[in-house]
Amino acid sequence: MRVIICLFLCLVSAPALAASPATVVVMFDRSRIQPALAEGLADKATARPVTADDPVRVASISKLVTALGVMRLVEQHRLSLNRDVSDYLGWRLRNPAFPDRPITLRLLLSHQSSLTDGANYIVPLGETLRQRLADPRAWDARHAPGSGWFAYANINPPVIASVMEAATGERFDRLMQRLVLRPLKLDACYNWSGCTKAKTARAVVLYRDNGEVAKDDLHGSAPTCPVLTAEGAACALETYTPGWNGALFSPQGGLRISMHDLARIGQMLARGSRGFLQPETFAEMTRAQWHFTGANRQDDPGAEGFFCAFGLGVQLIGSGAPGCRDGLFTDLHTRLGHAGEAYGLRSGLWFDPASGCGVAFFTTQVPDHDPGNRSAFTKAEERVVDRATR
Repeated sequence: MRVIICLFLCLVSAPALAASPATVVVMFDRSRIQPALAEGLADKATARPVTADDPVRVASISKLVTALGVMRLVEQHRLSLNRDVSDYLGWRLRNPAFPDRPITLRLLLSHQSSLTDGANYIVPLGETLRQRLADPRAWDARHAPGSGWFAYANINPPVIASVMEAATGERFDRLMQRLVLRPLKLDACYNWSGCTKAKTARAVVLYRDNGEVAKDDLHGSAPTCPVLTAEGAACALETYTPGWNGALFSPQGGLRISMHDLARIGQMLARGSRGFLQPETFAEMTRAQWHFTGANRQDDPGAEGFFCAFGLGVQLIGSGAPGCRDGLFTDLHTRLGHAGEAYGLRSGLWFDPASGCGVAFFTTQVPDHDPGNRSAFTKAEERVVDRATR
């Protein structure tokens, strides 16, 4: 009888388990890191429970970490925030509608470059970024670079990564290991290049809201080729010239990192980047380079008011300004960090610079349309933050 009852319970609970998202929350302050929540499955095929040490594709939080690499190179005088990036790339990068307006790393990092995602930001091995940006759809013909117009675009980080590669002669994935991930003692990587086998074996599989696999169903091992290749092309990374295609390792969204390690990045930032960046570098990175003034941003459909202030790869939320719906946290304190969204996942790394308290989280299987009750964030993100901070 007990066996029959157990089998019945398993059959009843299996659909609910299969439908439940994976959610991980890690809290931190300047001195402590504390996992707060881990529920659901990292891999439904093996029924492996998710933990705070499992790496996940954190989507656009990757942009913030990429910016940390840029700032390290700025401190080394390998890059300048205000120099025309054409000088590094070796070819003229210009908006065709504004050929006399140079584009700088400052504009790229703060999404004021006039680039758009109209020509697609995924550029496979075998194609160059220069070829892609020759497409007029990649550019905003109405707003000049540096005119104060904000348009969030995933193509900006591939350009940034190309600049980093051209200035150093190193491939982006290896450069980020050297500049950021290894110095912070993180077992993390872009597009699974550089993560240990043990960490890769714990990958979080991403599922869409209907339960279908969306990304990173690795079956315990890294993909044979870590980059997208052109149709029919070999994964010949050994022939790749650094600087030609910074999109390869997904600097805009391809970071795989656990919430425990992401919280360590947040903790470093909450300490004012002490021991990692110079105080003046950190201050420049986290200072708002752009503020919403009423008519100077391009909003995503259904997310009006999401972006209200932006630094160098850093989003600032909780402004409370008219026209802003960036109040993810109910206390409406200003927080710094970045949000992430892709393949059914929503993620966040946020810290209060006044108190030093912060949170790193992700949750999966979020519907594409999931409008929040109090903000331009999703209901899923609001629920996670409310559970973490109550």
